[in-house]
Amino acid sequence: MSAAREDPRLALLRSRVRDVPDFPKPGILFRDLTPLMGDGAALREAVDLLVARIVPHRPELVVAIESRGFIFGAPVAAALGVGFVPVRKPGKLPHKTHRRSYALEYGTDALEMHSDAVVDGARVVIVDDLLATGGTAAATIGLVRDIGGRVACASFVVELGLLEGRGRLHGVPVESLLVY
Repeated sequence: MSAAREDPRLALLRSRVRDVPDFPKPGILFRDLTPLMGDGAALREAVDLLVARIVPHRPELVVAIESRGFIFGAPVAAALGVGFVPVRKPGKLPHKTHRRSYALEYGTDALEMHSDAVVDGARVVIVDDLLATGGTAAATIGLVRDIGGRVACASFVVELGLLEGRGRLHGVPVESLLVY
C-alpha cells in the first residue's frame, strides 16, 4: 500500500518510528520505537490495533518478551481481559522456571518463564515490539509449547520483512502492524 493510501492509524505509528543508522554497529539501520512509546496517542493506537488483530485468535493468555514486549503486552492483555505472562532473561523470575536456549549469530542466549504460567492447552498469543530474525520469538514459542500451551499467533508492532523472521516461527500466524 502506498504511503498516500496507508491507514491513518498506521501512518501515525510509522511517523513515530525513528530510523537510527549504524546502530548498534555500522551498516545496521535500527528501527527505534521509543518515540512511538513516548507519544500517548500513538501508544494507545498501537495497543488498540494489536488488540484488534489478536481478538480473532481467541487468546486466553498474552505472553510478552522482555523488555519492550512488556510495554505492549501488558496493556493488550488488560484490554482483552486475559492474563499476562512475562518471558525474561535467566535469573530474573523468582519462582520455578522453564528455560529455552537459542542460537544467536555468534553464540547462544536463553529465555525463561515460570513453569506454572500457562495452563495445559491454553491458547496463547505472543506479543513483542519487533520481529527481526525470529530467534527470540521462536524460543518463546518453544517455551510456551514446552509447558503445554498452544500458540494461537505472534503479534508485533514492527516486522523487518527482509530478515524473514516469520519463517522461523514454525507455522504460527504472524500479525504485524508495520512491515519494513
